[in-house]
Amino acid sequence: MVGLPPPPEYDGGSLASVLPSAAAALGVPGYWDLLGLGDGYRHVIVVLVDGLGLSSLREHADVAPFMTSASVRGIHAATPTTTPTGLGSLGTGLAPGAHGLVGASFMVDGHQGLLHPLNWQDAPSPHVIQPEPTMLERLTDRGVRVTSISPRAYAHSGLTQAVLRGGTYRGADSVGERLGELLAAARDDGPALSYVYWPDLDRTGHGHGVESDHWRSELAHVDYIVERIAGACSTKDLLVVTADHGMVDVDSDRRIEIDAIAQLRRHVVNIGGEPRCRFIYTGAGREQEVAAEWSEVLGDYAWVMTRSEAISAGYFGSMEPTIADRIGGVIAWAKDTWSLTSASTDARVSRLRGQHGSLTAAEVEIPLITIAGEGRRG
Repeated sequence: MVGLPPPPEYDGGSLASVLPSAAAALGVPGYWDLLGLGDGYRHVIVVLVDGLGLSSLREHADVAPFMTSASVRGIHAATPTTTPTGLGSLGTGLAPGAHGLVGASFMVDGHQGLLHPLNWQDAPSPHVIQPEPTMLERLTDRGVRVTSISPRAYAHSGLTQAVLRGGTYRGADSVGERLGELLAAARDDGPALSYVYWPDLDRTGHGHGVESDHWRSELAHVDYIVERIAGACSTKDLLVVTADHGMVDVDSDRRIEIDAIAQLRRHVVNIGGEPRCRFIYTGAGREQEVAAEWSEVLGDYAWVMTRSEAISAGYFGSMEPTIADRIGGVIAWAKDTWSLTSASTDARVSRLRGQHGSLTAAEVEIPLITIAGEGRRG
């Protein structure tokens, strides 16, 4: 299809390459340093800042002087640009078509209704939805001491068990707790990998937008925390800061309420995804017809394609046949700063100012920041 954004570089320039490259940096045999992190490290700390897009970081560099003065370059998020898909690629080292966490909400064979990974507990089984060994499991089996430091509420969630199982989980809700757990992990002998998940910037962006003073203040706070972590690293430690996706601001007058357009409901069985990436589940054999209708109605407001076209374009990477049906037969990715809201599907999410999920550079391009021990830039 002409005029579409390119797919992520899943083979060496994306979020899926972060943990394999960290393994290589620790000297674990069988892994390659796809991202050029270097080698000879005792402890690699990977901090994932939810919602930190590369363009937003650069635009607001004045409030993040430590991170932006380090070695910063861009890599690609997984698509759709949403947290379950991004954490899936980070945690497994695989593209979405292989790990199966294909969106913010999607259909699963044998499960009634949509699966929402952010609210997922124990059904359907995370090990069934994502049976591949995670990178944390693989590294633990190879003698690497693996620690995950994230809020307590996520310890036993379906998403954690699907894509971030393995190693030791340290529940930490406050900033002090997260720093304390990380410093404790750093005191032991290596090789070691510590994964730290930072959700606060994304939450602030959803509520207030990435151009808000609220978001800038939260970014300044993240910058301070990253500087604290870097200052505690030894010369054998490497700090890697990245993200799962970027974000765009959507004004209220740029929301298209798809439930209110009768033409968009013809031959549609269910609608999933999120406001910037809609999965449209159609009646059997109706994909082309529905795609044509959605394309006609949405025009320049969205990229509309069939599932097979999206797979052929490479947006999900190498696709396992058993996973393909989780994706809607038709996909509508919102362009620019538009959103495809749906009161019947996700009324609360549809009202948020900060949104992500689509193929724009602001959402797909994420930072890869590397800082060697004792605050030295990597």
